[in-house]
Amino acid sequence: MRSVGLKVLNNKLSEYVRLAAAGETVLVTDRDRVVAEIVPPRAERSPILADALLADAVRKGWLTPAAMSGAGPPPKPPPVMTLDELLAELDEDRSDR
Repeated sequence: MRSVGLKVLNNKLSEYVRLAAAGETVLVTDRDRVVAEIVPPRAERSPILADALLADAVRKGWLTPAAMSGAGPPPKPPPVMTLDELLAELDEDRSDR
């Protein structure tokens, strides 16, 4: 575990972020008082930011994931008309030209 003052942290932020990414905890101090911690990401956190933000919102109860109602892809909607009906309608539309 390391500690760093705000002024030094401001000048060398990327170095301390790399230390945290490597698994080390960095205590941030202001006038010898700990004001924050830079910690490595939790193992269960997704490395992709959008996934991590969504998972965090679900954990806090801000979002509710969609319920999966079975396995496989969702059912296909019924067709509006058959191919023969479509072709007949096209022929009808073109006949008055």
